[in-house]
Amino acid sequence: MAEYRIDELARLAGTTTRNVRAYQDRGILPPPRREGRVGIYTDAHLARLRLIGSLLRRGYASAQISELLSGWEQGKNLGEVLGLEEAINSPWTDEIPAYLPTDQVRELLGGDEQFDRVVRLGLLEPDGERCLVTSPQLLSGFTELTGSGFSIGELIELYEDIAPAVDVVARRMVEAGASRLIAEHGDAWLPEKDEVAEVTQLLRQLRLVAMSSVQGILGHALERNIESVLGEHLARVIKQNQPRE
Repeated sequence: MAEYRIDELARLAGTTTRNVRAYQDRGILPPPRREGRVGIYTDAHLARLRLIGSLLRRGYASAQISELLSGWEQGKNLGEVLGLEEAINSPWTDEIPAYLPTDQVRELLGGDEQFDRVVRLGLLEPDGERCLVTSPQLLSGFTELTGSGFSIGELIELYEDIAPAVDVVARRMVEAGASRLIAEHGDAWLPEKDEVAEVTQLLRQLRLVAMSSVQGILGHALERNIESVLGEHLARVIKQNQPRE
């Protein structure tokens, strides 16, 4: 399980260190493990913070969130509750966002126009002289492909075309898991103490299967399309270059 200091935890959860401490004072975020004077947080804390953030965005007040969480935890082991929260809210990727100097990122992207496009896509979050890169792997991929002749504009346009389709696939998979639980337990169901571990395991299995299956499906699809697109191109070129009788 990953471990974080408070500033990194707040950044990953999209909140502030002040809010993290306030949630602890109100009892809706468990305290960290202490190593000397340093508090060490885990993915369970990150999951709880993301759950709190999700409830706040839905219009719940802090007092209501405290009441909801307290009511749910009554009669349940806190570790089981946090395990379920972690399965629901923890990252589905090992990639960690990173801060880079804003001028450096702007130069990599070829100026203000492309920089602003990437910001609108949610891949960058400017913060003065630095900006948060939500997917350093994607930015690195952009940089590598420009060395093979692609322009940044072409790559951004490709991302704009692909991202919505990927989001539809992800939504469909999550809905399948939710439908399975609702069909079995009903629309108003919240897991009882003896069901928390079962639901947590189901969500973790869904995560593993979804990631591995999509990777495999994409790999086979790329194979088929490479053969189709490049095969057609090669056949056309060969035909054009055949000597005429």
